[in-house]
Parts: sequence; C-alpha cells; structure tokens
Amino acid sequence: MQYISTRGGTLGQYSDVLLEGLAPNGGLAVPETLPRLSADDLERLRVLTYPQLATEIIGLFATDIPRADLARLTEGAYGDGKFAAEEIVPLTAVDGMTLVGLSEGPTLAFKDMAMQFLGEALEYVLEKNDRVLNVVGATSGDTGSAAEHALRGLDRVSVFMLSPQGRMSAFQRAQMYSLQDANVHNIAVEGVFDDCQNLVKRLNTDLDFKRAHSLGAVNSINFGRISAQIVYYAWAWLRMTDAVAEPERASFRVSFAVPSGNFGNILSGHYARAMGVPIHELVLATNENNVLDEFFRTGHYRPRGAADTLATSSPSMDVSRASNLERFVFDLLGRDPERTAAAWHELEERDEIDLSAELGRFRSEFGIVSGTSTHADRLATIRDVHDRSGVTIDPHTADGVKVAREHAEAGIPMLVLETAKPAKFADLIEEALGESPEPDAATRALLDAPQRVIAMPDDEQQLRDYISASALG
Repeated sequence: MQYISTRGGTLGQYSDVLLEGLAPNGGLAVPETLPRLSADDLERLRVLTYPQLATEIIGLFATDIPRADLARLTEGAYGDGKFAAEEIVPLTAVDGMTLVGLSEGPTLAFKDMAMQFLGEALEYVLEKNDRVLNVVGATSGDTGSAAEHALRGLDRVSVFMLSPQGRMSAFQRAQMYSLQDANVHNIAVEGVFDDCQNLVKRLNTDLDFKRAHSLGAVNSINFGRISAQIVYYAWAWLRMTDAVAEPERASFRVSFAVPSGNFGNILSGHYARAMGVPIHELVLATNENNVLDEFFRTGHYRPRGAADTLATSSPSMDVSRASNLERFVFDLLGRDPERTAAAWHELEERDEIDLSAELGRFRSEFGIVSGTSTHADRLATIRDVHDRSGVTIDPHTADGVKVAREHAEAGIPMLVLETAKPAKFADLIEEALGESPEPDAATRALLDAPQRVIAMPDDEQQLRDYISASALG
C-alpha cells in the first residue's frame, strides 16, 4: 500500500505517513487505492475480538508492518484493561436508535479509539528507525487529552498541544493540564481552535523547520488515526447483523449519525462505506459552527474567522475550518490532485470553495446528509433521551441524536456515535437535567490536581521559539 498527497506526489508507505503529518505540498496523505471488503471478507471478520478486527482492518493499510507486530500493537492499544467495556465498543439501544459506545477509554472520549493505537504505532516505528518525534497538535477539547494520555512518558516522543484559552470544559482542561510528564507541553493560545490549527499547519508547511525539529502530527490529519477509526464502523455493522439471517446480511444496511467538527470521524465512515461496509447514509451533525452543514446543503465551503467561531456547549465541535474535508473533496473530484490543489488555492484566494456543481452527488453517490443542532436542541435532547430511556448522553452525542432523528428511515437502523462521557460536561448536564453526574473520587482528584500550562498569544514566532528550545533532538 502506497500513499499519495491529495495535492500530488508520492509519500511512501504507512510508517512514513505516520511520522509526517501534512505532505510537503500542504496536502493530506491518502491511500493510492482504497482496499475493498467483500461480503465474504466481512463474514470472516465476524468472529474476531476488537483487537483482532483492528489488526485485520488496519493491516489493509499498514502493509509494511509485519502482521505479528501489528497484532501486538493492537493488543497493546485495546487490551490490558485500558477500556472499561469488555467489548471495547458496546452497542446500546436507546429510543429507537443504537448508541455506539466509543468513550470507554482512559480519557472518556472517542479519540482514545484511535489515539491508543497511534501511540503504540509511533513508538514502534520510531524504535525501528532510531528516530524521535515532536508532535505538534491542536485540540478543541478531546483530541489533546487523548493524545497526551497515549503518548505521555514515551522516550522518543514529545507533545506540544495547543488549545484555545477558555474554550474547553473544566474536565477537559484538567485531563490535559494536570499531566506532569516531562514530554508533555500544554500551550493555551489566545484565540479559538482554528487559530491553534492554523499555527500547526504553518509550522508543518515550513519544511526546513519541520525537518530540523522532527515535527509530526497526531490530530486527524494523521492517516493512522483515520485507519483506526474505520475499525469501529465495521465492528458496529457486524454487531448489528449478528442476529440477522446469514443470507440477508450482505444487503443489510445501517446508517450512522456522527457529531463532527474537523470531519475526521465521519471521513472514516466514508472510507468504511467505500470499502464495502453496508452503510446506507452518514448523517453529519454540527453545532452552531455549522460550516460543514452549509457545505453539504449548498456545495459552498465557507470557513469562518475566529471572531465568527462561536463558543458553544459542545466545545469539541467548535471548528470552522475542517482539516479532513480535503480528503473527501479529493474523492469528490475524482481523486484528481490538480483539481484538489486548485480548490484549496481558491479557498486561499476567496475564503470559499464553490462545489455547488457537485451538490447532487453528496447524497446519491456518497450517502452524506447533514443538519445543525443548537444549545436549546442539546438541552432538549439530553432531557428527552434521559426521560425515555434513563440514559444520560453528553452534549456532542446529543447533537448527533437530534440530527439523526431528522434523517431516520423506516427499516434502516440508525446508529449514533457516542463521543464522550457526560461527566466531562457536568455543567451542561446539570442545566439539562437539574442535577449533574455525581463525580467519583478519581474525577474529584483530577479536578483538584495542580495544572501545568503555558499561556501564549496567537504568535507563530513565539511558538517556534518555544518548540526550538524544548523539542527532542
């Protein structure tokens, strides 16, 4: 399996793109050809445990890692009691839908599903090549803590994680800033998530600086995360069809509702569908920062500036410039790097990409529909789900449930990706239900722990200076 940039050029194999982040020309790594899963392949995978399934799915992309080594990496990621649920990803029926439990990991958010594997894989590849990596990332909430908890204490990796000042919940801040590991550097930037993400992109496109300081990425521009997220789409379809008569399984389709900010999670569903997992529709749910909903309704992609990016009660989705959309647009434009590069040049020139000529294909060819959820919607949905089923969901999952209800179809199960535990957003849960989840001893200790974070303006030179002084060499 070889990898190419969405804007042209070859990038090498899986291990190469794990370490590189953005391509030298600013594009994103994608497989040269997407592997396929036949109905027989899916049946063969049905009996596997989650780590075994991860080995098989990721192995389609990581063809340069020996299968025995890959099996050891997936077992390290998903074994040893790191995930609270015995099945790793439990499915729960709720009010005519099914929640796909992705928040059973150490930071109680879906980012653990990919980040735990990425931590194992990065250490493996760096050991093989006798290299170090300085990860520079941006987070709107959950990516940062999942990355830091996966990479903390590693000898060959340091983490520089940018987060927007005052834009995360107290729990999210505590999960990140309470870490005292020497290889973890938390940087709170004056601005919004998109400002943080833009700083990361500018450093990654400066090839001399990137190479001099061995910079890499672990946010969803890293294809290693995308490949690991494809696994749970296959897992969820397999579990939903376990009770279906075998002759009917191949044609049994389900839909997935995906709360989305940076488009990485739903992109993995797009790839799973293209590979052959029988997915009917992918329902993209946004919050008030609904740039992606506007794109899929109109064909116009218009990212917003920092002043127009709202601070909402589903903060992990407070994103107005979705990095992973470029990978979808690459597929939309016939996997043509010249057309993709031209689209992003148009974005730089006009702050907009006009793909309205392709609008009719979004649903008919790619199965993507979308919708927006507001603060009032979140409160009402959390309250309604709790009243009907006794289950408490977090605000991002509530966005997914709200939009999923608008696109539910008779005879096609609707699966909603649960993105985080409600305890991470206690204030919002209290506003919705009149009481917040009772924090356990571990949560109280986390919130009371001393925090270590550096405040920094939205200043590229200051960030460069700090990384230059602190990076592993």
